[in-house]
Amino acid sequence: MGVFFNKIDKEQLKPGDHIYSWRQAYLYAHHGIYIGDGKVIHFTQGTGQEIGTGTILDRVIFSSSPSHSSGNPCPRCGDQTRLGGVVCSCLDCFLWGGKLYLFEYAVNPALFIAKARGGTCTLAASDPQEVVLHRASYLLKNGFGVYDLFKNNCEDFAIYCKTGLLVFTSISVGRSGQLTSFVAATTAIMSTPLRFLTTSFPGLTAVGCGMYCISRLVSDIGVRRDVTKVPVENLIERLVAPCPGVVSEASTETVKKEVISEASTETVKKEVISKASTEIVKTD
Repeated sequence: MGVFFNKIDKEQLKPGDHIYSWRQAYLYAHHGIYIGDGKVIHFTQGTGQEIGTGTILDRVIFSSSPSHSSGNPCPRCGDQTRLGGVVCSCLDCFLWGGKLYLFEYAVNPALFIAKARGGTCTLAASDPQEVVLHRASYLLKNGFGVYDLFKNNCEDFAIYCKTGLLVFTSISVGRSGQLTSFVAATTAIMSTPLRFLTTSFPGLTAVGCGMYCISRLVSDIGVRRDVTKVPVENLIERLVAPCPGVVSEASTETVKKEVISEASTETVKKEVISKASTEIVKTD
């Protein structure tokens, strides 16, 4: 893989590879896991809501819609234009007419920074091929939660399949390098210290680039501290877990039962003690 390009040929693909293809003049990339036999498992939103915002952006960035229209379905995949969630498509439908790229894992920090565009590599190491394929197949059957551009998108899905890592924080943008890159760029531009460190344009540019690179690096899934390795069998439970501070009805009912059980046990204890005391008095 080069510093600037991760493009590969279809013949070079191996099952378990994390692949992606750029959409709409490199505005956004769609990610998935290649499983062999020309098929890709990927996480998508239905046509018209490809980035999951419910806004006009959905009509601008088509990150995951299949290349065939409903009137001309793919002979291998059928009509997938209205499908959402985790789906399995042929490689051609996944690429949507774009080029094929390979997402890199376990890159060194220097190479990570050199690849200025986010969503192309990570410092995190990939798990073995069989584990990656098991996760992808399991999620194809059980889903990957609700699609969310900022916290649960196609790149997040592919990275989880490769690493088993999940981010748990209320302010996180998930595992996605693309979104992390956007946030890093925004931080570099809007950061107040830039105005005080230098006043020249070259100086501002250098400081801005430095802050951008550092922000990307510390936000990468491979170095973050708010990540947890979660077995795929337990993933769905984690994805639908209630927010901190919110007690579900089921949890409330469980607590009630525990309180009642403890109260009943305490009552029984008192009755036993009382009965025993009575017996002792009678004996005396």
